[in-house]
Amino acid sequence: MRVFSGVGVALVTLMDDSGAVDAAATATLAARLADRGMRAILACGTTGEAGRLSDGERALIIREVRAAVRADVPVLAGTGASDASRAAWLTTAAVGAGADAVLAWPPPGSEDLPGYYAALADAAAGRPVLAYHVPWVSAPGVPVEALADLPVAGVKDSSGNPDRLLAEVTGYSGATYVGSSGLLALAGPVGAAGAILAVANVEPERCVAAFAGDGTAQRDLAGVHLAVREGGPAVLKQILATRRGSAAVSPTHPSSRSSGGWARTCASRSDLTR
Repeated sequence: MRVFSGVGVALVTLMDDSGAVDAAATATLAARLADRGMRAILACGTTGEAGRLSDGERALIIREVRAAVRADVPVLAGTGASDASRAAWLTTAAVGAGADAVLAWPPPGSEDLPGYYAALADAAAGRPVLAYHVPWVSAPGVPVEALADLPVAGVKDSSGNPDRLLAEVTGYSGATYVGSSGLLALAGPVGAAGAILAVANVEPERCVAAFAGDGTAQRDLAGVHLAVREGGPAVLKQILATRRGSAAVSPTHPSSRSSGGWARTCASRSDLTR
């Protein structure tokens, strides 16, 4: 079962000039990206800095995005947490706010993955659950060999590892969604179901072209891919401010804006409780 096919966006969370969450502006961006070819919207994921949002802010963003985006584009919500009970609670809240599916990284240590994802599947009340392999947030992540035994519709793999991607598309029958914009021209042609990308906030058309196998589009993404890999959501918001006139205010701590700090900040806040 595929939640969607093609390229989706891991949506940033926009802020107003005071630094407060601007759910309306975030939803407007989501709708515009859907009109530019995005086949799914992930709200309140790692790119959306969910770990720095309150529960109420998360629910508000999901509701606003779902209301703004046309019905044929699914809205996914990030619900990973450091324990199954918290992740199940976030999943129930996301579904109540209108999420069509959820994406969840496993607890650090990745113990009892079948039990963890079973709890999320129950909380999702029939909506699809995607496992999220993102070892720089929650190590060691989701092993490829474990996927077949999990009650999930598929996996988002943000490792950026081409060998792992090949193992997934050839050895796992569920849907594989790539999370690295550096692998698109490989992922699409070898049979990945789709992609869920931070870079698609600012380069949706090139992401679509690269996933379709366009090597030139993949090369043209290199600059922004590398910049976002280093600087994370803050860089995306700066690019949006320049290109689209969106607010560049970010709740990300300044220390996370360089030298791989985004990954360290996400890992240090991997409970996603606030």
